[in-house]
Amino acid sequence: MQNVIERILNLLAFLLTVQRPVTADEIRMTVAGYDQSRDEAFRRMFERDKDLLRRLGIPLELAPTDAWEVEHGYVVPAEEYALEDPGLTDEERAALWLAAQVVRVGGRATGPDALLKLGGAPAGGAAEPLAADLGAESDVLGDVFLAVSERRWIGFDYRDSRRQVAPYGLVHRRGHWYMVGPERSDLSVVKAFRLDRAGDVRIGEHPDQFERPSGFRASDSIPQAPWEAGGDDLTAEVVFDADLAWWAKRQLSGRVEAKEDADGSLYASIPVANVDAFLAWMLGFDDRAEIIGPAHLRDLFVARIRAGAR
Repeated sequence: MQNVIERILNLLAFLLTVQRPVTADEIRMTVAGYDQSRDEAFRRMFERDKDLLRRLGIPLELAPTDAWEVEHGYVVPAEEYALEDPGLTDEERAALWLAAQVVRVGGRATGPDALLKLGGAPAGGAAEPLAADLGAESDVLGDVFLAVSERRWIGFDYRDSRRQVAPYGLVHRRGHWYMVGPERSDLSVVKAFRLDRAGDVRIGEHPDQFERPSGFRASDSIPQAPWEAGGDDLTAEVVFDADLAWWAKRQLSGRVEAKEDADGSLYASIPVANVDAFLAWMLGFDDRAEIIGPAHLRDLFVARIRAGAR
């Protein structure tokens, strides 16, 4: 049985890969498992495998191999076999991914293949992973989730002060969990708090203690760029050369004020909450970007460049 399964999978993978009609002889010479010495043995095996594929619901069809229709081959039409894109949002794919890691079928966690077919693949090298590493926040994550779902006040120590927050939502971003909501002292300002930096977390005893604004999206309150999340508070004035201005614009968030000059260069006022992350990003532009203010940030950048050149 194991040999049959491997052969069927090899055949299906080959048909989906070539994406054109292939003859039985080509399958016999190419697909592992069909190396039979006698023609009759191959014919019987191949007929059984075709029937099995069709019983499994795989649309195996005959189609001409050339324009003259002299010879015919086998093909699996992609439009009939491929799963239609369900149009899931990033949040829906992330929720499915997390659920797949929690639910175990037969004692094993679900592999990534099914989620990738639903469009859950990361968008590129710099994108954050969908899979959430609970890490240091795992011991408080359940309490925070309860506070969010039941609208309970939550108290915790954060940056040397005690906070009391109405948790509107919970977001995973760049490898960390963030709780989003306003402090009780000022309900008009929504903030984001990294859970791994919160201490002595305690949720309120009573549910339904606050109202979440209609249409609120917790992810909108999380900084889009790494240098926008941190304890620093300054605005960097930067000029990007024309040849890399397009690349800079793709990475700047909606909080940035930018203006393009006639020569194609880009002037940007960039809010910086994490100086180290910002300078690391700037280094990637080499000499195609210049920090023109504030002076102490420019000095830090120059010092980092000189230290790297030693």
